[in-house]
Amino acid sequence: MSAATTRSRTPDRLCAEAVDLARAAAEEAAAPGVVGEHTGLVSEGDRVVTHFFECKELGYRGWRWAVTVARASRAKIVTLDEAVLLPGPDALLAPEWVPWSERLRPGDMGPGDLLPTDADDLRLEPGFSGEDEPAPDSAVSADMAELVEAEDAEVTAVPPRKLPAAPSRGSIAALAEELGMRRARVLSRYGLHMAADRWEEAFGAKTPMAQAAPAPCVSCGFLVPIGGSLGQAFGLCANEFSPADGHVVSLAYGCGGHSEAAVMPRPPQPAPPVIDETRVDPFPLRPARDSGSVPVSDDETAELGHS
Repeated sequence: MSAATTRSRTPDRLCAEAVDLARAAAEEAAAPGVVGEHTGLVSEGDRVVTHFFECKELGYRGWRWAVTVARASRAKIVTLDEAVLLPGPDALLAPEWVPWSERLRPGDMGPGDLLPTDADDLRLEPGFSGEDEPAPDSAVSADMAELVEAEDAEVTAVPPRKLPAAPSRGSIAALAEELGMRRARVLSRYGLHMAADRWEEAFGAKTPMAQAAPAPCVSCGFLVPIGGSLGQAFGLCANEFSPADGHVVSLAYGCGGHSEAAVMPRPPQPAPPVIDETRVDPFPLRPARDSGSVPVSDDETAELGHS
């Protein structure tokens, strides 16, 4: 025995010498040829010893077979307790398990992957609330109306110095400014088609990601609509785990991060254990002398005597 390891108590002599018994148990539990040399033993208690054997199986570097043997008080026969494969001090171990929600990083999703979305995901909310009152930041809400009146009261007839002079009332420039169209030049039809072709090629329906997606972006809760004529075919992706996060995507595009791709099921709750404390199972104190014979009751014995 080499590199014998002991605790505070001295190992039992008979259990420590039962190396052949421990090796036979390890070879029975392991595959042929993977049990190596005896590397040591440790005392687990009174008349309880664990023997260690080298493990030669590929992929289990530093592991060892641990076989525990024991002996009853005043007995000379050593019996087998258990045989298991345990990691040694220098064993090759797998890294600590981390939940997928903590491992996932933006850009990790590939074609065909599905990202489950929790039912109460804070990034999503219902599409409608059922309330008739407008939202607090709506243009028709009472708070916004009061704010507009307060701003109008502070407006003076003379424009600020740092801003261009206001156009004369009734002119084409004044009408364009009122409609939010005060830019000198805007995209032409050719410019719109060029932009649409670029976006469709990068994040369109013919990409491998979209072909493997469970649903298109038009039904995804992470899609942010855009205005203008391009808003009829494109939108913005707001899913941080999607490869298209922050990009303009086609409404026919899709990925595994779709908000309705797969709702995470709640973990199953095991049923509480049922303990029947009202039932009593009788056990005979002394076994029958003849195991092959059937015990005869007193009534049957009396009947046989009369006959």
